Amino acid sequence: QVHMVESGGGLVQAGGSLRLSCAASGSIFRMNAMGWYRQAPGKQRELVAFITSEGNSNYADSVKGRFTISRDNAKNTVYLQMNALKPEDTAVYLCNAYYHSGVRPESAWGQGTQVTVSS
Repeated sequence: QVHMVESGGGLVQAGGSLRLSCAASGSIFRMNAMGWYRQAPGKQRELVAFITSEGNSNYADSVKGRFTISRDNAKNTVYLQMNALKPEDTAVYLCNAYYHSGVRPESAWGQGTQVTVSS
């Protein structure tokens, strides 16, 4: 069982910044890709960014140049630095991790953290 704890969400004005963190703990033999998704009211969940265990990253077009994903492998923690925030970035942000438990590959989700950007 893997538990993921997110932090860093909140209310910010347009143009501001926030930094999200997500720490994974539990039966992790090897952590693989980690990522951030978001879901706004009435919309489907969408991938924001992900980062591989080697540090290669990919971003949704809507956040390229504004958001930066990073990770600390020693702490099984993934971060999302969000700059130049826009009202359309308002959503619940959820972290996701693919890992190997030592028995099989698995996936885990965080509980979500609210990000609200006011205009």
